[in-house]
Amino acid sequence: MTDAIKPPRGVSRRGLLTGGAVAAGGALAGGAAIAAARPDDSGRPGDPIPVAQVGGAVEPFHGGRQSGVTTEPQAHAAFVAFTLKPGTDRASLGRMLRLLSDDAARLTQGRPSLADTEPELGLLPARLTVTFGFGPGLYAAAGRADRRTPSVADLPAFRIDRLQPRWSGGDLLLQICADDPLTVAHAQRVLVKDSRPFASVRWVQQGFRRAAGAEPGRTQRNLFGQLDGTANPKPGAPADTAVWVTDGPDWLRDSTTLVVRRISMNLETWDLLGRTDREVAVGRRLDTGAPLTGAAEHDEPDFAALGPDGLTVIPDFSHLTRAHVTDDRLKILRRPYNYDGVPTAEGHADSGLIFASYQADITRQFLPIQRRLAERDLLNEWTTPIGSAVFAVPPGCPEGGWIGQQVLG
Repeated sequence: MTDAIKPPRGVSRRGLLTGGAVAAGGALAGGAAIAAARPDDSGRPGDPIPVAQVGGAVEPFHGGRQSGVTTEPQAHAAFVAFTLKPGTDRASLGRMLRLLSDDAARLTQGRPSLADTEPELGLLPARLTVTFGFGPGLYAAAGRADRRTPSVADLPAFRIDRLQPRWSGGDLLLQICADDPLTVAHAQRVLVKDSRPFASVRWVQQGFRRAAGAEPGRTQRNLFGQLDGTANPKPGAPADTAVWVTDGPDWLRDSTTLVVRRISMNLETWDLLGRTDREVAVGRRLDTGAPLTGAAEHDEPDFAALGPDGLTVIPDFSHLTRAHVTDDRLKILRRPYNYDGVPTAEGHADSGLIFASYQADITRQFLPIQRRLAERDLLNEWTTPIGSAVFAVPPGCPEGGWIGQQVLG
């Protein structure tokens, strides 16, 4: 570690935040331009080795809306939920959110956090985004229940649920996404350390998608092999209407809501199904994602079409039928991640989906879909929701600002 990036001995976090080491952090702003120095034949450092395009890519942190929602999904994610400590009030929340916002802003731009004990790990952002979500408990602690979107409340019970406390609830959520798992791990550690005086970790869910660049432009696949997110609202006006709150006071405008559902997938019994049975359950062809009545992924399904047996080609109990929404304003933005835990001693998988759904209003958009799925989706035979949490995602912040300043102000 060079003197330029080594925090002075004995300097406290408070001192760093007041500006004592800002110059050190600033000296690293260009650090993401190189990955290492290539030694020459004498063993001395030579020309810098350019960072791969993936490692040096940057997503914005500041702006009217938070990144990590309509951002092209990254390959790796950690969803970290916190429980506020007793006595954490509005003033304490303001200090915590300033601290978290400052470090998140630095890390997303390829600059180590203040007092970063591993500053080298902060140099490659790999499209890192940190998205903040506020649970009902945060609004209560801040004395701002009047600014909580009414739909941000515990979901009603569904008969298919087998929810576990270790995967449910939370006062604050940090969704940390990047195209490099080391970047995600480092950001998670920094931000968890920031939160220690104010909150304790409630749960962490880590997930993955295809590696960056593996299938550009393709829809995500879950561990059933199913394309997941085909019917997402397209960027532009539909997404603005379906995902973002576009009017109202400054603490509401440019916000959204997030539902996180942890869904266990029984791969052992899914493996017993033939190809045709799998596609009937999904309502789409597994190879292309096309509806059973179409030829390409984004073809409109024909739910009235009949087969030679006189039955509808796409059954009423298929996942496609139950989840289908025609009104763009009522669609949800699916941004899911797979998880794959440690198998049992018998080799049975602990696998599933971290289903992350963004929408302007949970009651108006998410709940009608979820009710239809809980009622008659054939995929329920192989899936079980074991975790559930809801959060408001407040507006973004300008340079020098912090996430939540409109809500707590």
